[in-house]
Amino acid sequence: MKISDAILSRLRAGGLTVMLIEHHVELVMAISDRVTVLDEGRVIADGAPSTVQSDPAVLAAYLGAPA
Repeated sequence: MKISDAILSRLRAGGLTVMLIEHHVELVMAISDRVTVLDEGRVIADGAPSTVQSDPAVLAAYLGAPA
């Protein structure tokens, strides 16, 4: 079952907390207040989407950029 970002946004607006495990980065960044990024089962970044997106460890793990 595919859940749309509109449904997730409505749940969030209703005050519910949702734990989303997803690899669709645009969706995650658009609807999340907080993002935790794992690499090989280890937390490499945690925080606001804008902070996590520019984290050197995240860039290295997912885009191959030097850390």
